[in-house]
Amino acid sequence: MRRLLLSGTAAVGMALSLAACSDPYNPGQRAVGGGLIGAGAGAAIGGLAGGETGALAGGLLGGAVGAIGGAATTPGRPQPGYQQGYPPAPPPLPPR
Repeated sequence: MRRLLLSGTAAVGMALSLAACSDPYNPGQRAVGGGLIGAGAGAAIGGLAGGETGALAGGLLGGAVGAIGGAATTPGRPQPGYQQGYPPAPPPLPPR
């Protein structure tokens, strides 16, 4: 049991560390991320509800819904930062 808990914790840690490597303004990356999250959640729920067959069906359905949802919810605004330019420098302080 301890070995299973340790490997599960390591897997979750690796998945969370890779979650920050995504561009939230890229619909392709959002579709892949949403699909992976949906497939994992669907497989877990399907496995609890219907065993092996339920896990397969839940993973497939959850992955499809997650991919569509991830691509559809991509923000339409431009990425903040360098593309819009930096704000102007503040005026110099008056001499004393």
